[in-house]
Amino acid sequence: MQGKRDWPCLTLEESTEVLEFFQGIARPCHVAWHSMRPFSAVARVQLEGQGECLLKRHHVTLRSVKSLENEHNFVKYLYHRDLAVSPPLRTHDGHTALQMGDWTYEVFLPAKGADFYRDVMSWRPYFSSQQAYGAGKALGALHLAAADYAGPARCEEEPAPLVSGMQAIGQPELIPALRQWVARQPYMLPALVNRAWERDVQDVLVPFHQALQPLLPHIVPAWGHGDWHGSNLLWNMDSVCSILDFGMADRTCAPFDLAVALERAVVDWLALPVVGGIAWEQAEAFLAGYQSVRQLSDVECRQVVAFLPLVHVEFALSEVGYYATLVKDPASAEVAYTDYLLGHGRWFAYGEGKMLLDKLPAMLRRTRRGWSQHDDT
Repeated sequence: MQGKRDWPCLTLEESTEVLEFFQGIARPCHVAWHSMRPFSAVARVQLEGQGECLLKRHHVTLRSVKSLENEHNFVKYLYHRDLAVSPPLRTHDGHTALQMGDWTYEVFLPAKGADFYRDVMSWRPYFSSQQAYGAGKALGALHLAAADYAGPARCEEEPAPLVSGMQAIGQPELIPALRQWVARQPYMLPALVNRAWERDVQDVLVPFHQALQPLLPHIVPAWGHGDWHGSNLLWNMDSVCSILDFGMADRTCAPFDLAVALERAVVDWLALPVVGGIAWEQAEAFLAGYQSVRQLSDVECRQVVAFLPLVHVEFALSEVGYYATLVKDPASAEVAYTDYLLGHGRWFAYGEGKMLLDKLPAMLRRTRRGWSQHDDT
């Protein structure tokens, strides 16, 4: 969450106009809630005599109908494999996304479960080790279900900003790959023209990428969630009962997606630079939950460690372009570049961040055997 909205709130008039295009939706009567999350406008819309729905609006340069339907195909695949996801609703002509002017829309029915993390700033540790264990189990189940999904990566036909991707970091040479990737991204080049970004990436991130390079030939491509943390899950006590928001999903690989989940939810980024920002017990519980469902191979364990200081790179650069040129927020663009893109990398190079990378291999091996504090009977 953030303190201000990037986009205008959805109104009842707009919601009524949009929802007329979707199958089986009663007339809206009230917009009950507006999300504070960035990058899109999201509202919970009450319907006459028919409960409510979730309506989401994107700027067309961020999500086209084709991009959303690519994402939706993955969600529907998981749904048909009994994963606890909410499939998108269809329009009268069979699509799952709608474009009107400069906007694209998608609609979902409410998911089941308690939204324990609704008022929590995103990317904070889980409330308990038990919930971390439950979240790990659910992600392991998702990766098992996703392993055979053959859908293309988002970027194969058009650029895909603001996703958790590895189009560049998954290449043998990071700087040339990022240069090519930046050139294809909307709004990116004007945002970086006055920054020595290649030098900064070389100094801060290339050393981590050199550790990843020998592991790249062993990657098994697969779709992942891309933004796995407590706020994107609904709960029944300590168990996940619904998985939300695949907006950052892409075709990456299971170790990359697991590293994203660790980065999101075992480091209290908002508390840094205060020492003690790593939720060590939650990290161990999360990995034990994951490996109770999907055990990692030795090479996958090494990939998780190597990906961890790099999983944010493409998303962080996308944020720089988004804030600098699309929503005209130079202060947030500076935070995205200095604190997020470079700051996260620097954190992993020293102190607690380096300690996390050093301790993670043993933690991954140890959690193959389970988690001693969890009674799974």
